[in-house]
Amino acid sequence: MNKNSSIETVSIRKGEDFIRLGQAMKKCGMVDSGVDAKICITDGHVSVNGEVEVRRGRKLVPGDVIRYEQQEVRVVAEE
Repeated sequence: MNKNSSIETVSIRKGEDFIRLGQAMKKCGMVDSGVDAKICITDGHVSVNGEVEVRRGRKLVPGDVIRYEQQEVRVVAEE
């Protein structure tokens, strides 16, 4: 996780095309566990690119923005 301007980022591993929503939320510290991610997502508290997302397996690609509570995180490709 990096601070870049005013938005945090979470990176996709080199050689991979996407990261799943639940994994991204854990990786950037939005939630502590996969169970927490599942609950937040299925309860409709998470949005991707401004739209509520209820699938924790949603594939995120560089440029996607996750929002949960007051935190926003942009998905980027690992350099």
